[in-house]
Amino acid sequence: MKRKLLIIVLSVCYPAAQLLAQQQIAIETNQLQWLLQVNEKGKLYQSYLGEKLSTPAEVKAGRHQAYIAAGMNDLFEPAISVTHKDGNPSLDLVFAGVETKKEDANTSTTIITLKDPQYAIQVKLHLTAYYRENIFKSFTEVTHREKGTVTLHNYASAMLHFDAPHYWLTQFHGDWAEEMKIQETELTSGIKILDSKLGSRAHMYQPPFFFLSLDQPADENNGEVLAGTLAWSGNFRFAFEVDEQNSLRMIAGMNNYAADYPLIAGKSFVTPAFIFTYSTTGKGTASRSFHSWAAKYGVMDGDSSRMVLLNNWEATGFDFDEQKLTSLFAETRKLGADLFLLDDGWFANKYPRNSDHTGLGDWEENKAKLPHGIGHLVKEATANQIKFGIWLEPEMINPKSKLYEDHPDWVLKLPNRPEDYFRNQLVLDLVNPAVQDFVYDVVDKLLTKNPGIAYIKWDCNRMMTNAWSPFLKEQQSTLSIAYTQSLYKILEKLRTKYPHLPMMLCSGGGGRVDYGALRYFTEFWPSDNTDGLERVFMQWGYSYFFPSFTISSHVTSWGKQSLKFRTDVAMMGRLGYDIDVSKFTEEEWRFSQEAIKNYNRLKEVIAHGALYRLISPYKERRAVLMYVSNDKTKSVLFAYNLHTQYGEQFRKVRLNGLDPQKKYKVKEINADGKEADYSGDYLMKIGLPVSSEKELTSKVFEITAM
Repeated sequence: MKRKLLIIVLSVCYPAAQLLAQQQIAIETNQLQWLLQVNEKGKLYQSYLGEKLSTPAEVKAGRHQAYIAAGMNDLFEPAISVTHKDGNPSLDLVFAGVETKKEDANTSTTIITLKDPQYAIQVKLHLTAYYRENIFKSFTEVTHREKGTVTLHNYASAMLHFDAPHYWLTQFHGDWAEEMKIQETELTSGIKILDSKLGSRAHMYQPPFFFLSLDQPADENNGEVLAGTLAWSGNFRFAFEVDEQNSLRMIAGMNNYAADYPLIAGKSFVTPAFIFTYSTTGKGTASRSFHSWAAKYGVMDGDSSRMVLLNNWEATGFDFDEQKLTSLFAETRKLGADLFLLDDGWFANKYPRNSDHTGLGDWEENKAKLPHGIGHLVKEATANQIKFGIWLEPEMINPKSKLYEDHPDWVLKLPNRPEDYFRNQLVLDLVNPAVQDFVYDVVDKLLTKNPGIAYIKWDCNRMMTNAWSPFLKEQQSTLSIAYTQSLYKILEKLRTKYPHLPMMLCSGGGGRVDYGALRYFTEFWPSDNTDGLERVFMQWGYSYFFPSFTISSHVTSWGKQSLKFRTDVAMMGRLGYDIDVSKFTEEEWRFSQEAIKNYNRLKEVIAHGALYRLISPYKERRAVLMYVSNDKTKSVLFAYNLHTQYGEQFRKVRLNGLDPQKKYKVKEINADGKEADYSGDYLMKIGLPVSSEKELTSKVFEITAM
């Protein structure tokens, strides 16, 4: 009788598991396979992740549970942990069903439901495969029907497992004006955490992406490597734990630091997406997968052409008026740029924005500087046959502003503590619906009043410190998550009304660089440091995960390199200018005008061509990379000499991605370069002499099939 009762209980708890025991759930792309399997006890296991197998049925479940909950018998870092209403801190996740649906001809999503046999809580794993791009996306949805509130302590978007002799982690880190430093280390026993606790401007020290190489460090064209990033603009956490058997579990998601989340019955908690790919042929293959995915799925209007702009900041700073700005419109047109961007300093009257100490929050035109308003500037720009764009920082506030005087309760600040300023400003409480409406109205009213505005630079110049939300009251642990969710809510509303307005994602440089925000933006600002030499390294690092058309690269007066060097560096991204062109010599005018013409002729290849990094600046005192069109008929090669030594000579560089059967014409541009003809076979096996002997010099080559 007891045995029969046991059988009945098992059949109630694990009906789907019994049906699918030892059967696989396959998530597949053109070249990759992610296999999961349900065992006889109803537990879900990761059985394989890698190149597509010809006989996947041979793969067994293995020993790595796919999404591990805390409080039971696992001894290491969990993917999820909860406390139930009755105080029980455990969760037992059992397979309850699976469904797969086609999103489009290229995309399919598998939803695996896991449930606790004793508590009315379920976890859905949403696993998406992008077939042609060889990209996977994973996020988690948690719901419950318990009587009361369940508290979430851990809530990962993904958990992956690996077994290899060695593991090498490539991470990126930095600070303002020194973003994207690359560091590679071997993971050893224990746990390594990459995370952010900054709230807003969350990626200032540590951006949310990495490479994980198996066995040995991967290079551009060799090695087994996973590339991953979290589509989230707030606090994130990547955990890499090597256990006593030398297995590695990787956990990715929002940072749970001081962020317990109370989930009421019937509501869903949805994590951001972890986006990743895998390659056995090095970081270059993984990078190109990300680029092709981003153009179609990751970035707003990824297939549209980007504009060349001229920003006024270096020319004027805060010190300008209508006459000075309109004189720049003619120079913008003369340069050959498409757009003039008005930066900081155009707003506020009671406390005029003449420095970064005042005015943030008071988003009306400053009458002394702009007596005829933004509309007059838009009209004058149009008369000069260029478009007009404008800078905003709507999430922030100066204490010296009318908005602060009217709404001191709209600011994130601790009670009974002094206000803590960074860049003389505070963060608005975006969790408050009234503040959300205010931020939306700032943008909407500006665009409604001035429909000719063609571009917005959205800035965010500080992180959260001493943060406390008057609106959240006793639920302060949700602040870091709720803030980012509120930001997305505002952006979603704006995009509903203005679906194709180009916008730059800026955060005092690279303080926000992620695919969570890039759904709403066309590009991002990598760093306030625009020194040409420094940008070679920064843009090299960003290019691993982001296509060139998203990386705003401006020619400025920073650095001691030639104008040609700085221009050639900027051309490897989305070209723009932030320089006082009125100081140009005639020769500099001619060079810049020709460079923009060259860029506009080639920007489709630079934006959407396959990127091949040929010589790393981390391995030699030069950097060489090239973009190749999909049909292999067009390519652009960039070569930068860095701080080379006297008399140093470089070998020829073998090109990549060309058709060996085609004949190519090679011509140096942005210079009086000569033309020469080569076969693709020659260029890839013997190579080109692309580097001079002089330091801080550059060459750009246009390569065209004949």
